[in-house]
Amino acid sequence: MSAAVKYTLGRIGLFVVVLAALLPTDLDIFLKLIVALAFSAAASFFLLRGWRDEMAEEMAAAAERRRAEKERLRSALAGDDQPPTSPDSPDSPR
Repeated sequence: MSAAVKYTLGRIGLFVVVLAALLPTDLDIFLKLIVALAFSAAASFFLLRGWRDEMAEEMAAAAERRRAEKERLRSALAGDDQPPTSPDSPDSPR
């Protein structure tokens, strides 16, 4: 399972747990949702640090792969990646 999926499920799980803890209280449902969102966001900052760092590393690696592939394609389109032609090849100028 990717780190982004784990982190997202962890955030949703924290939200559900906090919301479930707030359900017995005598508050408006919208206030319960807002409080659950705020508390779960604060809790995830500390509790899900490892998964968040893992997800950030995966995203950085993917961005680096995309950047390298983009650079490779640009150089190929510019003609920089063409193999040198030998003097006796039929395509070489004489």
